[in-house]
Amino acid sequence: MPDLVLVDSGGSNLGSVQAALERLGVAAPVSGDPARIRAASHVILPGVGAAAVAMARLREQGLVEVIQQLKQPVLGVCVGMQILFEHSEEGDTPCLGLFPGVIRRLKPAPGIRIPHMGWNQLRALGSHPLTQGLDQQHAYFVHSFAAAVTESTMLSVDHGQSFAALVVRGNYHGAQFHPERSAAAGAQLLENFLGLEG
Repeated sequence: MPDLVLVDSGGSNLGSVQAALERLGVAAPVSGDPARIRAASHVILPGVGAAAVAMARLREQGLVEVIQQLKQPVLGVCVGMQILFEHSEEGDTPCLGLFPGVIRRLKPAPGIRIPHMGWNQLRALGSHPLTQGLDQQHAYFVHSFAAAVTESTMLSVDHGQSFAALVVRGNYHGAQFHPERSAAAGAQLLENFLGLEG
């Protein structure tokens, strides 16, 4: 059984992520304790709200370097994914720098609503154990900022433009969509993540 920890990033979705994991039979304690996070077999960095707020919370708890140095599988969700990058346009925020690139505001277009809220189809761009069973599935998104498609993008999605829905770089992984609100696709992502070897 994985020894999973949710980083206490202050996001309002911590409870719903915990519930989604409990439906899979996995306890998911929330912790801001560096030693507990380092000792976990798998770490999830949830996030709802703004990049600046999430980064401030991590700095307050002395967790920036802890997260940057983790060797086990790490999954950032929504804003938790965005702060894995170098910088976010949202609040002009320096982030964790674990993925190259800048998180940019989605561009409005005719018929395209920002924030992007709702179900969109995932498209596989690469093969990775994390993407197993997710190509062409629908997942739930709520965001106004996104990462560009690069070589680290394993799943993309289109909402007026193409952007990264799931990224992988070494032991770090990020999902722009909300697994806890994405029904079968969300459960599949969490199962895939828990199956990754540290």
